[in-house]
Amino acid sequence: MDTRIGIIGGSGLYDMDALEERREVRVDTPWGEPSDAFVVGRLAGRDVAFLARHGRGHRIMPSNLNFRANIYGLKKLGVEYVLSFSAVGSLRQELEPIHFVLPDQFFDRTRGRVSTFFDDGIVAHVTFSHPICSRLADVAEEACRAVGVRVHRGGTYCCMEGPAFSTLAESNTYRNWGFDVIGMTNLQEAKLAREAEMSYCTIAMVTDYDCWHPDHDAVTVETVIEYLTRNASNAERVAIEAVKRIPDSPSPYRSALKNAIITNREAIPARVREKYALLAGRYL
Repeated sequence: MDTRIGIIGGSGLYDMDALEERREVRVDTPWGEPSDAFVVGRLAGRDVAFLARHGRGHRIMPSNLNFRANIYGLKKLGVEYVLSFSAVGSLRQELEPIHFVLPDQFFDRTRGRVSTFFDDGIVAHVTFSHPICSRLADVAEEACRAVGVRVHRGGTYCCMEGPAFSTLAESNTYRNWGFDVIGMTNLQEAKLAREAEMSYCTIAMVTDYDCWHPDHDAVTVETVIEYLTRNASNAERVAIEAVKRIPDSPSPYRSALKNAIITNREAIPARVREKYALLAGRYL
């Protein structure tokens, strides 16, 4: 059976026209409803499940996203590799609008968002020093270059709370701290994907410079929408090429929970075992 691949679409990327044999799938999860129905189909001859992160029509703001339901839903559909497209602001002059960035680190500036599955009768501490799957990042980089999208490898994604953008003081501080792009969603996805033993890669699509840039105030809403549209078109082309290159082998993180669960197995009640069967059943 072909390895199923998950694609999460960020701002501007609410569908993938290239998906063939498509059907919508609603997935029930112990954590409620995902952002929208998953669109399951074939892309470049591979099984793919697509999810619009903010829902079609962009209905859900970052702080209200049900990250656990989204990632669990992908897991339930058999996904092992997740390509996460995300609109970001640039904190570096060389990371220009329309460029794609493949960050390899995150820094959390959110406030109290839930970013673990294991908060109900089971405690698990996964390793997260390297939050991005380098194998999947290699694939994404090759795909960008194949379709002529300017791509930058590496860097730190600052995950802020939102929905308002940064103050000038914050933006300048993030630059001084050495961060490269700023967004509002991907850190929680990355943590949950690791707990779900899936490979995860952020493909950050630069829409504009953050407010540190001297020309920031000259950027109009129309310009940002134009960049979102162009990025969405590029994202679909990159996704097609990436899907072709994702290996048939299992995710290198398929045993991420093996040594992470520290709860005494005898202390885990049947209700909890049932809830976590999909994620951790083989360890319980």
